[in-house]
Parts: sequence; C-alpha cells; structure tokens
Amino acid sequence: MNENIDKKLVGYITASYPENNFTVDLALSMKEAGVDSLELGIPFSDPVADGPVIEKANLLALNNGFKLNDLFEVSSKIAPHMDTLWMGYMNPFYRYGIEKFLQKADEYRITGTIIPDLPFEMAGSLTPLYEKYNKANISFVAPTDSDERIKEIITDSKKFIYMVAYAGITGSGQSEDLSTIISNVRKYTNTPLYIGFGVDENTCKEKSQGVDGVIVGSTFVKHIIDDSLSYNEKITKISAIAKEIKEKINE
Repeated sequence: MNENIDKKLVGYITASYPENNFTVDLALSMKEAGVDSLELGIPFSDPVADGPVIEKANLLALNNGFKLNDLFEVSSKIAPHMDTLWMGYMNPFYRYGIEKFLQKADEYRITGTIIPDLPFEMAGSLTPLYEKYNKANISFVAPTDSDERIKEIITDSKKFIYMVAYAGITGSGQSEDLSTIISNVRKYTNTPLYIGFGVDENTCKEKSQGVDGVIVGSTFVKHIIDDSLSYNEKITKISAIAKEIKEKINE
C-alpha cells in the first residue's frame, strides 16, 4: 500500500433497522473496519434516488415503526465516535423543519446532510442556515452536468462532493466519461470528490481511480435485510466487506 494515499470510505446504512442498538453496534464496528464517514439513512416511503435494496430497507424500517426520535437516539450514540451525516429526502426535512433538523444535528454532532432530491437552486437558499450551524450540505455532480453547471454547483461545496455515476457507464466507456467530469470538478475546487454508484468489494478499486474516496450503500444494506443472517453475522460480514474495500482502494 502507498502510505501517501488515504482514499476515504463512506458507508451508508439505513437507520434503526432492524432496531436501534443494531444500528449503533454496526456503525461502530464499521468504523473499526476502516469506514471514515457514515451516511445514516433516514427511512422514507419513496426513496427515489435509491435502488431496490435500500428501498426495501427503508420500507422495512418504516413498517417496524421508525420515528425521527429513533434517528436522534442512534445518532447520539454514533456521532461522538465517528464522522456522521444524515442522508434523507426533502419531505422529512421540510415536515420537521430544516432549522430544527440542523439544531438537532448540532446537538448530536452530525457534520452534514445528504439530500438527493433537493434542487441545487433551493439548496442555495439554505446556505445561510447551514453556515449558521456549521454543517455541510453535500453537493452532487453527474456525468450529464455541463462544465458551467458543475462550476455553479461546486463553487461553495463543503466536506466532499458526491459524484453520481450512472448505470450505463461501464467498462472503458466509464473511465473515459468519468475522467472528463473529474477534470471539470478539479478545475473549480479542492473539495474531495467521492464516487457513489455501484461500488462494492469487486468494483471499488477501479471506481476509485482519480477520485478521493468511494461511497458504499447497497452492498452493506443487502446484508442488513438478509433474514438468514443473525445480528452478529450481519455485523461481522458487513465489517469484513468494509475492511476489504478500504484496503483495496488504497492499494
């Protein structure tokens, strides 16, 4: 391993499924395995940016009685020990109130939010609130974004930029297309760039080329919702995958 390289691993898990203590135990185990930042997913009935695995986990958590107080409870036990962000959709944030959410984030040491269905133009209007509470609202870029659009989106980006790579981008075409967007992002900011699509233990090394980190979700969550595994088996398996990914992206 090149000791000068430390590519980051962001891990997504759905909060409070199958229950709160499991989420806490899993998160802290993932930290020990090399996860640098945690995306704590807020269960929502229509997670439009997520695939079937995370969608199923969302619905299972809601059917299990998930409430926002569960999110706050697990956050209070995780965030003091590892960098933690809340990932969710606009609806829960707006129903509860963005500023109230940010106050809670401050209380529980949450460092930022990831809201995939928040339009960039609306996100800009929230910047003063985020600055007031010193929280990051993660910016998204995609291969379909123009150079001008990328500049607009990432100029004031904080913490890291979430690069969404689409399903159609595979093989050599993927590298070519992503290298273009990577160079466009680098022109305008030094904010770290993380890729978040289809990353697992088999694809992580290739996908991490040219970026500062990877974001992994479904490959963890599929084991959370696997009823054939015990509580401890889920934690052991997910932590082993996290360790493998962290090592491979830094080889």
